Amino acid sequence: MDSISDQATEQHFSRELFRLLRPFWRIMLLATLMGLVGGGSTAWLLATINAGLHVVGDIPYKLIETFVALCLVSLIGNMIAGVGNVTIGQRVVATLRKDISARIICAPIAAIERFSIHRILATLNNDVDTVSVFTFNFPVYGVSFAIITGCVAYMLMLSPLLFAIAAVAIVIGLLINQYSSRRWRRYYEGVRGAQDELQKQYRAITEGAKELRLSRERRFRVYSSHLSGAADEVANLKIHAMRLFYATNVTGATLFFLVIGLILLLRTRLGVSTEAVSGFVVVLLYVRGPVEQLASGVPAFSQARIAFQRIAELAGRFQNREAFLLSDTSVPLQGEIRSIELNAVRYSFPAAAGKDPFQLGPVDLEVHRGEMLFVVGENGSGKTTLIKLLLGLYTPESGTLLVDGQPLDVRHADAYRQNFSAIFSDYYLFDELVVRDETLLERANEYMEQLEIAHKVHVADGRFSTIDLSSGQRKRLALVQAMLEQRPVMMFDEWAADQDPTFRRLFYTQFLPELKRQGKTLIVVSHDDRFFGMADRVVRLEHGKIVEISTGAAFRYVDVSGSLKEDDGRVSGAATSGLAVPEFHEGRRTA
Repeated sequence: MDSISDQATEQHFSRELFRLLRPFWRIMLLATLMGLVGGGSTAWLLATINAGLHVVGDIPYKLIETFVALCLVSLIGNMIAGVGNVTIGQRVVATLRKDISARIICAPIAAIERFSIHRILATLNNDVDTVSVFTFNFPVYGVSFAIITGCVAYMLMLSPLLFAIAAVAIVIGLLINQYSSRRWRRYYEGVRGAQDELQKQYRAITEGAKELRLSRERRFRVYSSHLSGAADEVANLKIHAMRLFYATNVTGATLFFLVIGLILLLRTRLGVSTEAVSGFVVVLLYVRGPVEQLASGVPAFSQARIAFQRIAELAGRFQNREAFLLSDTSVPLQGEIRSIELNAVRYSFPAAAGKDPFQLGPVDLEVHRGEMLFVVGENGSGKTTLIKLLLGLYTPESGTLLVDGQPLDVRHADAYRQNFSAIFSDYYLFDELVVRDETLLERANEYMEQLEIAHKVHVADGRFSTIDLSSGQRKRLALVQAMLEQRPVMMFDEWAADQDPTFRRLFYTQFLPELKRQGKTLIVVSHDDRFFGMADRVVRLEHGKIVEISTGAAFRYVDVSGSLKEDDGRVSGAATSGLAVPEFHEGRRTA
């Protein structure tokens, strides 16, 4: 079974490599031909040097002219081959980076969420960089191979008998390298696995810096056990691999000298001319350098091969994708959305260790245009999953997502999603603003004045001047982005969770009502039960099922006038300043 798996991996590796190299076949052909010319010229140059060593008296001008001409041809050939190989190598790496990134962008959201982020980052950084380092050395390997090829041809011409002796040593060296290569591959597979763990721990000590500072036990466990263990594992495996490499390298060098010694010892018995013997020795001594350069590339090739397999594995995980997300082939929707409906929709997640899988559904829910819908429930009840289904980010396992009563076709999925602005609980804040109308950028600074963050950040050249703010302030910047997008449907997933009481009340009592008056459809995930009464409807989830749909009037809430009452009954300054939500143009559907 292992041999079948290795064979399939080898075929996939070769197929992917051919796919990446195919666009550059002209450059590759030119580089290969010029490399062969350079290698042949080098071998011919050695033959010329050998001939000059046996000239009696002054060296003929013809021999000098030949020497100079071969130097130039060798220089030009090897230089063109080197530049060509560098071009190919770096283009391949650029293609790899773009291909992986495109697959991630176009992959189903669920696939990205289930594939550990640290593994994705390790592939994008470690694996691609490993391939890049290997391709950077393409010129050295290519020129070395061309020189070895030329020298082998020259040795064969000098003396087939001596070449047969050398061939025995070459075969022995190849067998040793093949054995070592298998061992190297095992070592570097272990290295690559340890690097995944190392990347995970790097994220732990950076993203979890505050938590580690507060927990001595966790801090020592993360550093002394997990991170140090992974770092030591990488080091130990690489030490074993490099020990094997140097042992193999030294053995190869020794074989060279053994062959030279054997030729010198047997030259009289073999009946080979002194000129042939000296030429053979000169070539063997010269070719040792290119052979060692080529041999030094074996560990790099093993690492690049493993890295490439990891890249191929990542690409395989993201094969089921919406390829048109990076093209203009998506089909636009017609008209404005009047209703969004989930009809008997189910969606489940894989079971965690020792636990039953979580399933949402079956869910039946319809959202109407201009409605303010609150989605409520305990943590883990399925609120965010429901939202992602409504937004078309998850594909239902069963049931149907209906738009204006019609099933959403996959060709319309991207156009459908362009109707939404969303701020998720785990949102990512981009510093660049993307708006259809550049004049809207002028409003961004006004919004930030109203959100009381203009003293820390402003908009210049279509970007926020900084996003290095507190979590609550970053959420307000995300709100600015969402308002500038001017989409007809807006979704807020616990937007007010990390806001102070002033902005929390303003969000519910001024922002949402004003957006509703402008005709926006609002979907709000919330735990703020004081404000449930502001909704048109409240959908409550428990354990992945909708257990109740109520009207907002069924809930009581306190003081929704937008004023915050102080203990003495006065109105606070922050509230009286108000938070006027500027008028928006009616959101329209785009292709």
